[in-house]
Amino acid sequence: MRALFDYVLKLGDDSLILGHRLSEWCGHGPILEEDIAMTNIALDLVGQATTLLTYAGELEAKGRDADALAFLRFDREYRNLLLVEQPNGDFGVTMMRQFLFDAYRLPLFERLQNSKDATLAAIAEKSLKETKYHLKHSSEWVIRLGDGTEESHQRIQEALNTLWRYTDELFQEDDSEKELVALGIVPAISEIRDAWKSNVDRVFAEATVTIPSNNWKHSGGRKGMHSEHLGYILAELQYMQRAYPNMQW
Repeated sequence: MRALFDYVLKLGDDSLILGHRLSEWCGHGPILEEDIAMTNIALDLVGQATTLLTYAGELEAKGRDADALAFLRFDREYRNLLLVEQPNGDFGVTMMRQFLFDAYRLPLFERLQNSKDATLAAIAEKSLKETKYHLKHSSEWVIRLGDGTEESHQRIQEALNTLWRYTDELFQEDDSEKELVALGIVPAISEIRDAWKSNVDRVFAEATVTIPSNNWKHSGGRKGMHSEHLGYILAELQYMQRAYPNMQW
């Protein structure tokens, strides 16, 4: 089913690109414990990407496996959210980006456990266990930075001001997704939005940060229209496969 392939590909691309972004912190974390934590979360996301892209390849049935989908597509063929490809910035930007994504992924995986597609339900069940930790980790840091020193509060607020414009894309639903909703394969995006907003409001209240009042909304990633940042990510991510085709470890 083409609609299901497109949906699983989106989820896989989100995990792949954000996992790569987080991996850039390896060896550069503010403290050793946090360096290890971010690296482990990156590994979780890459593991999710492997599982999702493997399933996407099976659904497509054109001979492309997870590696081919990850390393051998052009930028316009990726369907990840613009949010996950944004630069790491400082630690506050990274944690805010992670929190906004985790708060979306948790209710999504919770509901996908009940999917009528058995494989997608199993992937969601396994990924949910990891995502619960991811959200706990990013939530605690947003609160700690927001309700911390004057400088940490300023930085996390600036991170929110920059990244909030990308959150509308989290909840854009196209016709193919509506088809999957009708079949009981994926949840309605309105359910995810309500749960996400509730969690975001709670954490931001504790962090004493304020949602920007402007109406800037950036989207396009789901349709292959990306920011300039994705090209740089793919140049690094795909280098070995492009330089040495079909290489294996």
